[in-house]
Amino acid sequence: VQLQASGGGLVQAGGSLRLSCAASGSIGIINAMRWYRQAPGKQRELVAAIASGGSTNYADSVKGRFTISRDNAKNTMYLQMNSLKPEDTAVYYCNADVILRTVVAGKSRYDYWGQGTQVTVSS
Repeated sequence: VQLQASGGGLVQAGGSLRLSCAASGSIGIINAMRWYRQAPGKQRELVAAIASGGSTNYADSVKGRFTISRDNAKNTMYLQMNSLKPEDTAVYYCNADVILRTVVAGKSRYDYWGQGTQVTVSS
């Protein structure tokens, strides 16, 4: 299974970006999907999460500005980021809890990460 993140870029403060994370491979079911971010010199932090049924939760720092969504038919997750601030600058990673179609190394449930996409917000 591979997760491909895209949509990052350079934007001015107050602007918007939309990140996408597409999962591909021998996917049976995708449970929770999440966006994390890591700024230089800081620990990776959870930004937003969405369950398979659509329930969501957000970090306090992005509530009201970011919206997480998913298209289960396309195995794709999105993060709409509005009113961006310089402190949102980070590499954004997607993460998914996946149940495979087959058993691999004795189990069928794995946690996968995308490669990261850079978001830079200028002041």
